[in-house]
Amino acid sequence: MKKIIVASKNPVKIGAALEGFTIMFPEEAFEVEGVSAVSGVSDQPMSNAETLQGARQRVENAYAANQSADFWIGIEGGIEEVQNEMEAFAWIVVKSKDGSTGRARTGTFFLPPRVAELVRQGKELGEADDVVFGKTNSKQDNGAVGLLTDNAIHRKHYYTHATVLALIPLKKKDLYVQEFPVPPLG
Repeated sequence: MKKIIVASKNPVKIGAALEGFTIMFPEEAFEVEGVSAVSGVSDQPMSNAETLQGARQRVENAYAANQSADFWIGIEGGIEEVQNEMEAFAWIVVKSKDGSTGRARTGTFFLPPRVAELVRQGKELGEADDVVFGKTNSKQDNGAVGLLTDNAIHRKHYYTHATVLALIPLKKKDLYVQEFPVPPLG
């Protein structure tokens, strides 16, 4: 049985990680453990770069805390201002015990103005969603994507698809090995 460490105790992220690995490696059995791992970025990452950095750092911090697993995965949700609108997305980063890594970004959607304004005022996206939609702890349930799509896309499945994409380099290792070094630019 292969062990996956998810760099979060959020049940949605744990479930998405397990589902993504099971889809990509159906011949394997997995056990999954969620651990608290700091991202080293803002509680609400406010750019694409900061969100990716948070996912990477979660993986490295989870790895540093427990090196006995087979895989480590970080899932970091973020937002970014684009032409006076606020888009939401997440980055997924996966590391295997052999050092292989993969990463992928979810699809992007734009937040309603009321939610975006609360985020601009300093609330995390999950808190802003709870205020606007009258929910409690939606980030550990269907999240913004579920609330906005009436659960046509649940947050777990939103993360699952990106987890599958992040696992491509681990499943198709032969396609991601550079046989010839790429010369530096310049």
